[in-house]
Amino acid sequence: MRTIQFREAICEAMSEEMRLDDSIYLMGEEVAEYNGAYKASKGMLDEFGDKRVIDTPISELGFAGIGVGSTMTGNRPIIEFMTFNFALVGIDQIINNAAKIRQMSGGQFPCPIVFRGPTGSAGQLAATHSQAFESWYANCPGLKVIVPSNPYDAKGLLKSAIRDNDPVIFMESEQMYGDKGEVPEEEYLIPIGESEVKIEGKDVTIVSFGKILKEAVKAIEELKKENISAELIDLRTIRPLDIDTILKSVKKTNRLVILEESWPFGNISTEITYQVQNSAFDYLDAPVEKINTADTPAPYSPVLLNEWLPNYKDVIKAVNKVMYR
Repeated sequence: MRTIQFREAICEAMSEEMRLDDSIYLMGEEVAEYNGAYKASKGMLDEFGDKRVIDTPISELGFAGIGVGSTMTGNRPIIEFMTFNFALVGIDQIINNAAKIRQMSGGQFPCPIVFRGPTGSAGQLAATHSQAFESWYANCPGLKVIVPSNPYDAKGLLKSAIRDNDPVIFMESEQMYGDKGEVPEEEYLIPIGESEVKIEGKDVTIVSFGKILKEAVKAIEELKKENISAELIDLRTIRPLDIDTILKSVKKTNRLVILEESWPFGNISTEITYQVQNSAFDYLDAPVEKINTADTPAPYSPVLLNEWLPNYKDVIKAVNKVMYR
């Protein structure tokens, strides 16, 4: 099987779907002439032309609104934000229009739109460019939220997102665009709402998603040296949340650690903790441990940034805690 970069997987997914359906178009800052801010749309302008790969002004509210409006005339837009930090400017269109059109129109207008771009920290980008918004969007009924951790999942899930008749928030990472992974040349789809058990284990369940999942993988390799067998679940989809896979694992391991790159208050790990204690309390041999960033805006200093972000050592510490070691 061939190996390609994350950005290439994203480009392939969009291009393949656009070849199948003329109503699909890509719009955002630098997506056309510049081949995408992270080169995730390289070559697409040449293939599809400037009517379907559209550069925009720096006006997220404007082009998000154009995208939402165009779904009502039969289009299926892909709206790229250079970063979801900038999506805050257009969040009114996402929350108050895209997520609600189907209900407010009595089902007359579905809203098949994908909003995609990077989320979370990406190095020294400081407080206003290093935020994770998964829990913000997952809080809103009507939106589906996807955060892939590798090129294979990115392509399969993005194709499913583009075909979906509801608005989808598709969150990537600037630090993953160069990641390489095996991706089939033949077409495949990954269903929205299904997590994956990436590593099987028997002593403790670790749940994560997105780029921070790599830290969980590192931790599991170290834990093996201590004869601790950890099971790793990659959520892939945040909403709808595949709680059944988590519950099945917890009932086997009796312990749960959740790793998430976000502020600690009111996040995805908080929701998972609630659902697990509500549905599998009697199976838990220890309180659930969740690992998040520090409860401050992201610092610029690389020394402080390393302290702010969770890492594999934090995962090992949390696992040892739930193992009473």
